[in-house]
Amino acid sequence: MDQQIKDPTLIPSGDASKQTGRKSRGRTVLTTLIVLLLLGGIVWWTRHQSAPQQAAGGRNSVPMSIVPETVAKGDIGVSLNALGTVSSLATVTIRSQISGYLMKVDFKEGDEVKRGDLIAEIDSRPYEATLAQAKGQLARDEAQLKGAQVDLTRYQGLAAQNAVPHQQLDTQIALVAQYQGTVEADRASVRSAEVNLAYCRIVSPINGRVGLRQVDLGNYVTPGDTSGIVVITQLEPISVLFTLPEDNLQAVAKRLREGAVLPTAAYDRSGANKLAEGTLQTFDSQIDPTTGTIKLRAKFENDKRTLYPNQFVNVRLLLDTHKDVTTMSTAGVQRGVPGTFVYLVNADSTVSVKPVKLGVTEGDRVEVLSGLSPGDRVVIDGADKLREGAKVIVRSPADAANPAAAANGNAKRNTKGDAKGADPDKAGGGKRERSEDGHKQ
Repeated sequence: MDQQIKDPTLIPSGDASKQTGRKSRGRTVLTTLIVLLLLGGIVWWTRHQSAPQQAAGGRNSVPMSIVPETVAKGDIGVSLNALGTVSSLATVTIRSQISGYLMKVDFKEGDEVKRGDLIAEIDSRPYEATLAQAKGQLARDEAQLKGAQVDLTRYQGLAAQNAVPHQQLDTQIALVAQYQGTVEADRASVRSAEVNLAYCRIVSPINGRVGLRQVDLGNYVTPGDTSGIVVITQLEPISVLFTLPEDNLQAVAKRLREGAVLPTAAYDRSGANKLAEGTLQTFDSQIDPTTGTIKLRAKFENDKRTLYPNQFVNVRLLLDTHKDVTTMSTAGVQRGVPGTFVYLVNADSTVSVKPVKLGVTEGDRVEVLSGLSPGDRVVIDGADKLREGAKVIVRSPADAANPAAAANGNAKRNTKGDAKGADPDKAGGGKRERSEDGHKQ
């Protein structure tokens, strides 16, 4: 009976569950200890790995490769930037001033035409007939006027001798005046017919470029045609309309009153490519109250045909020029806790943080008001990981522009150095072989 009770299979179920619980708690404690040990090892390894990186910016770290630039004196412009629209100085829709059939079109779409060049011709036969009729009427009335004037001269002589009544003389004077009026009207009719006949030849009123033809040969055209025959647009010179904030108006107006010529440049949408150069002509007489801006017009010769009407451009207006000031590249300007600063390259191949005060910016150049002097060298490339007092290695701008070539050059120099270092060993090995051979001999 006692042996049966000691048999594990006969242990009560309550005692078995207690033993299972103790084993589970032991495994949990062991797993937790293992996890804590792993986390502690990771933290220790991370700290030891980050320690060299934190020391990389110090004086005893590996020198950083940088590209410097020497601060110099120069001129820098004060510019105003704006968005503008190209506008033609003259756009003419060629319409017929008389009615008739279009007999000739003397242009090709896209042609360049000069003032007075023939554009089109209208059937002139009806207007030639009208002119001939007006001239005939004029000739007849001029003959009547001449006859009346002869009679008037005779009546005036007879009236002096009291040979004719004064009433007849007065009647003849009135008749001559009537014929004179008729002749003047006839002459006006002749001039009108001549003008209409001249309108049969349609010529260009401006220099410009011919657009697309709006009517085909043989059509009947009238002065009421809204589309006209063709549109001619002047491209040389051309203007650009742009707007500036009203706060800039006084500065612009002052420069114009002083007689200054303000250069204006037009750039493409990206602002990188200059399309044309011109000068500011004038500004509008009132400010737009809805936007607080004022319109200005600049004139461009456009001899290279880089500007076309309704084209959107970026405008840069040179308002003034600061001459002989300290300038540097904008690539060297850093911003952080000290404010605006640069990394100054020292004589001992280290860098120091130098706060600077900047002025106007033009392109990739900026005016330095204080903090630097001409001749100072500042870092313009490689400043990402620099710290106060960090050691640097100066590389040329050419290497910065082509890092692959610089890496190949360094690899070649290292290869040559390794080859030169290996030559003495090879030479020594050769000597040992000869000495052994000699010893064997």
